[in-house]
Amino acid sequence: MLSLGAHISPLPSSPPHAPLLQSRPPPFPSRAPAPAASSAPRLLCFRRVRRFAGERSRRPTMAAVISPDGSGLAHDLGSAAVTAGVALALLRFFEELAKLGVFEQKLTRKLVHITVGMVFLLFWPLFSSGKYAPFLAALAPGVNIIRMLILGSGVAKNEAMVKSMSRSGDYRELLKGPLYYATTITFATSVFWRNSPIAIALICNLCAGDGIADVVGRRLGQKKLPYNPNKSYAGSIAMAVAGFLASIGYMHYFHTFGFIEETWYMALGFLAVSVAATLVESLPISSELDDNLTVPLTSFLVGSLLF
Repeated sequence: MLSLGAHISPLPSSPPHAPLLQSRPPPFPSRAPAPAASSAPRLLCFRRVRRFAGERSRRPTMAAVISPDGSGLAHDLGSAAVTAGVALALLRFFEELAKLGVFEQKLTRKLVHITVGMVFLLFWPLFSSGKYAPFLAALAPGVNIIRMLILGSGVAKNEAMVKSMSRSGDYRELLKGPLYYATTITFATSVFWRNSPIAIALICNLCAGDGIADVVGRRLGQKKLPYNPNKSYAGSIAMAVAGFLASIGYMHYFHTFGFIEETWYMALGFLAVSVAATLVESLPISSELDDNLTVPLTSFLVGSLLF
């Protein structure tokens, strides 16, 4: 019996129970896990920010909402029909104003000059991103090229249109300024399209810039330029400002649809193009060649160097 007690007494200190004692947690927990616990909210917040950014990047642009079928030919044909209908309706509206004599002929002509091209730009986002979209969009101004050729050559007659688009009322004048005007818009649409700032510069300086210059110059242009008595300081300043502001406005407009990036460099480029077009328009050569040719040509050359 004594020997049995001797065997029982060393049990508490036997090695097989040591791992059990070592596996017990310490009475006071370590503070090391605390940073991991505090970083968990930050990690969760970071993941939420990444998920939100991903959702924003996957959101469709406004252009995709307007033209959901992407490259659908039927969609672009419908958009071309709408654009052409609005352009023709606008021309018909000014024809009626010319018949009624609401405005003087020169003012009516400049209102057509300013509004037709600027309104036409508003309908570019209706078209899809298909490869035929620019050419279908160019149908409306392209039809006007044909109309200018027919009316200007005397094959057909339309006295109201001649009055609303010519300086002197001579139908042969349609083969100059109005033909250059329609050709410029067709060229900017089919070649550059809505992803290029050159298209914006071409149309805005031709329509808004040159159009406003004549309206302001005739009313406030008493002080003439020293190198061209047919041009005034007021008209030239109005042209540069109007062309620049119109370009900035359409830069922002197309940026909202995701077509171009809105940058300060582009804004300064538009300013340079408008100033260059104004300087060329103020030269006597513009009166001889027609400013509807020299203004878009200058805008194209300077814009090609900057953009």
